[in-house]
Amino acid sequence: MLAAAAVLLAIGIGLGWRHQAVQRASYATAVGSLAEVTLADGSRATLSSDTRIAVSLSRSERHIELQQGEAYFTVRKDPARPFVVEAAEHGVVAVGTRFAVRRDGSHLRVVVTEGVVRLESHADEAPPATLLPAGSLALVSDGGTVVRSFPLEEADRYLGWRQGYVSFHHTPLAAAVAELNRYSTRKLVIADASIASLPLGGNFRWTNTEAFVRLLEQGFPVRAERHGEVIELHAR
Repeated sequence: MLAAAAVLLAIGIGLGWRHQAVQRASYATAVGSLAEVTLADGSRATLSSDTRIAVSLSRSERHIELQQGEAYFTVRKDPARPFVVEAAEHGVVAVGTRFAVRRDGSHLRVVVTEGVVRLESHADEAPPATLLPAGSLALVSDGGTVVRSFPLEEADRYLGWRQGYVSFHHTPLAAAVAELNRYSTRKLVIADASIASLPLGGNFRWTNTEAFVRLLEQGFPVRAERHGEVIELHAR
C-alpha cells in the first residue's frame, strides 16, 4: 500500500552514478504516506510514514542516512560497494540482503529478513560489531543493544506497516496509541493514566483510527471524546 502523496526529491541526477564521483538524493514521506523508491544502484527502499533518508552513492560505497522514521531496504548485491545505513551514531552494513531500520530519536530497531547485516556503533569505546542473520531483531537504546530471534514467518509482526497495518501483542494502550499516531494526522491522546497499561492484541489498519477507537469503546472500559483532529481517551 503506497500512497501517492509521498514527496520524493532527487538531487544530482543527470549523469548515471557510474560516471559521477558521488550521486546524492533525498527522499521523504508525509505523515500517513508510504513510498517505494528505486535507488540508482538498483536497490529499493520502502519508506514508512513521516520518514526521511539521504542517499549518497559512490564507486566505493553506498551510504544511506536515515534521518527520521523507518525504511525497509532490498539491497542489490555488490560486494565491492557495501550498503551502509547510518542512524543515531550507528551503522548497519550489508552487501545483498533485506532489512528494516527504524529510528526513534537515539533509539534504533533493526529487523533482518534475508541475508546478514553488521550492526556497528560509532560511539567512543564502542563494543564490537554485531552480526545479525535473517530472523534477527536488534533494539538499540542508551542502555545498550539487545538482540532477539524471531521466526521469519512472523516478520509482519514488525513490518506490517508495508501492507497498511500494525500488530499488537499484549501491548499497553499507551504504546499502541504512540504507534498509531506515527501514521495519522488525527492524534489519539490518553487523558486518563489509569487506562494507559490496558493490554491490546491484534492487527489494526493504521488508515482507520476511528475503527480502532470504536473497538476500544466496545471491548474496554474506555470512552472517547472527539475534538477535531484530536481524540481523547478516558476511563469509563
